[in-house]
Amino acid sequence: MTRLTVVVSQAPGKHPAKRALEESVVAALLMEPGLEVSVVPNLYDLGPDHTGRLFLGAVRGDLVVLSWLYPRAAFWLLDRDGIQGHFGETQLKPPADDDEDDTPAEPAAEKPAAIGAAGTLPDRHIYTLDLRDANRAEPFVAEVRRIAAECRDRRDAKTREKAANSPAILQLGLAVSNPAPEVPPAFAAFTPEALLAPANRRWYPVIDYSRCTNCLECLDFCLFGVYGVDSLERIVTENQDQCKKGCPACSRVCPQQAIIFPEYKSAAIAGAETGAVGGLKIDLSRLFGGDAGDAVNTAVAERDRELLNDGRSAVGAAVGLAKRQADRPAAPKDDLDKLVDDLDALGL
Repeated sequence: MTRLTVVVSQAPGKHPAKRALEESVVAALLMEPGLEVSVVPNLYDLGPDHTGRLFLGAVRGDLVVLSWLYPRAAFWLLDRDGIQGHFGETQLKPPADDDEDDTPAEPAAEKPAAIGAAGTLPDRHIYTLDLRDANRAEPFVAEVRRIAAECRDRRDAKTREKAANSPAILQLGLAVSNPAPEVPPAFAAFTPEALLAPANRRWYPVIDYSRCTNCLECLDFCLFGVYGVDSLERIVTENQDQCKKGCPACSRVCPQQAIIFPEYKSAAIAGAETGAVGGLKIDLSRLFGGDAGDAVNTAVAERDRELLNDGRSAVGAAVGLAKRQADRPAAPKDDLDKLVDDLDALGL
């Protein structure tokens, strides 16, 4: 029987309640048939040579990842690590937000076409569950059980389709075998001890290519060499460890809110669906600390602070905001502006 791979990503630190939930989820999932269950450190901290990262990269079939990150953030974090697949829709929903505005959402504005994930996606689905969505193991186990059934149904449908398109096999009366196991025997080398090797804390942006339009504003704005472009001129996080810890400035200036800092305190920047472009039920002033103009000003201040910390000069809004500034309405004129206008009128 083909086994579904389920990975639990631990929270950073040793918060007792979080660790208890992780352990109860793992214990319950180990009792479920047809699952390959593993535990890795915090997904966001895994470096390219960490055994947990190598393990995730070795999975070839459908994958479920439970982490303390928003599902969108976890999915695109995996994508940037080369762990790709189709986004698996889940039915586990976050608790209702008491602070959420109950007014109807505005119709979503038409969005520019996103560039999408690079290359051809593998024929598998990746499901990402947020461990903050419940404080008991049962909802997560029930959802993984539902996902496992969904994956089986999808595989069975593909098997029937393959059989229907293979008349020679049907004429010989041969049974169509199940697909090759999706968890290779080499996984035996990934021991629990190796998977849970400590991982250093990290801070870097994750790009949501389902939103990114490749406008390159982040490349223009960031002055720390974090971003670059690949051979196809697509924006990529090129030097992630050059990002300044705690600074989300580039996320604030992204027109499509496509840049995620999975562990930032603001839900929109951390990858919550409430940060979707168009149809917001929570206005941008609550998500980003002000209107669009204030978000840019905040980003400039954050970038200047990091430049000064590096012993460099602050540049203000003079660098990297040409596109954004061109679209911004003119600010009300102050007394100095009016004086200049009067002098111009006099021809002086």
